[in-house]
Amino acid sequence: MAGRTTAVVLAGRRDGATDPLALAAGVTHKCLVPVAGQPMLLHVIDALAANPRIGEIRVVIEQPALLRDLAPLRGLIGSGRLKGIGARPNLVDSVLTSAEGAAFPLLITTADNVLLTPGAVDEMIDGCVLAQADAAVAFTRRAAVLAAHPAGQRKFYRFADDAYSNCNTYWLRDRAALKAADSFRSGGQFVKHPLRIVGAFGLLNLLRFRFGIGTLDQAFARFSRRFRLRISPVILSDGAVAIDVDNARSHGVAEQVLAGRSALAVAAE
Repeated sequence: MAGRTTAVVLAGRRDGATDPLALAAGVTHKCLVPVAGQPMLLHVIDALAANPRIGEIRVVIEQPALLRDLAPLRGLIGSGRLKGIGARPNLVDSVLTSAEGAAFPLLITTADNVLLTPGAVDEMIDGCVLAQADAAVAFTRRAAVLAAHPAGQRKFYRFADDAYSNCNTYWLRDRAALKAADSFRSGGQFVKHPLRIVGAFGLLNLLRFRFGIGTLDQAFARFSRRFRLRISPVILSDGAVAIDVDNARSHGVAEQVLAGRSALAVAAE
């Protein structure tokens, strides 16, 4: 798998707690909640495995043995293309653990990113290479999200040039780029420690990002200077990739989008 991108799928439970969607579905992990007839994790892995530019797929979950209970994954596990990695108590340590012994670059996404497609993976990789990025974050424009589904996303980052939504997809070119994540490593869920985020990104940078001062590219140029890395936004054309499954509303939206894709595939045959 030399020369290909390693994919990391974050599938652990937040703080070890059971997600409301998982409780409603009677499963232990949110990543096992059925979406359009199969666990959401399988939709993400299908998209990654179908792209020949993706090599090894690493799934970060508290109990990697659970992956063998999913029959469609057994072939990937047996071939060595898919590997389970034990999740750590916080998100950043899970990312850093997933990178141990991995071939770079890394493409990192989440198990609830069920509308990811092989084409979006291509677009992300191409965008990162074109930008010569050390690290990158995938976004899509508000108009593209609403075109995918009018109720697809309710929150957007507004900038001088446009409004954007995050696509829960990230890129790290090499081990040196891990230092951006390592800034948050000092224990606990970093999202619960605002001062840690402020210390990493800088208060003025965060205020500009929060209030959309300047363009998205300008915001990332400032983050790049802060970390002394080239950190780039990559704009994906498919707004559906910004619709992750977080609650009953987005679960229903994802199923509608997947049903639409299936209908188009049948019509094209």
